[in-house]
Amino acid sequence: MHVREAVEADADAMAAIADGHVDVMRNLIHDRTVRVAETEDETNDPNVDVEEPEMPELLGFVSFDAATDVVYVTQLDGTPDACERLLAEPLRFARNESMDVELLVTDPGEPAGVAAERVGFEQTGAGPRFDRQQTVRYRYATSD
Repeated sequence: MHVREAVEADADAMAAIADGHVDVMRNLIHDRTVRVAETEDETNDPNVDVEEPEMPELLGFVSFDAATDVVYVTQLDGTPDACERLLAEPLRFARNESMDVELLVTDPGEPAGVAAERVGFEQTGAGPRFDRQQTVRYRYATSD
């Protein structure tokens, strides 16, 4: 799995992963820090003739934004392993800046919630409602 900065060309795949709108994903890429996880390129042999290289498949994405003392994960979606790997991105930023990280999920049993618990986030109670769905707030304290 390879993690890189998202580019506008990723918007279609991100929308498919999140079951969202392509325009929303394009705006997300422009307005937030966004990283994507993709499959590794398996054609590393320079002697292999390839007519047109295939684009790696996106496995997930994370977007995050920093406030005064907290890094907010604004969106996290994908496979469980991709979500876990992608959380390393806002965590790395937060550790470097001595900030905590916060994440809201609608279902702790979904990949985002499972990944958050695997990497050490703790549930800190109910979050706000989004589209009539209750969220669960997770927090990772980097300064403990």
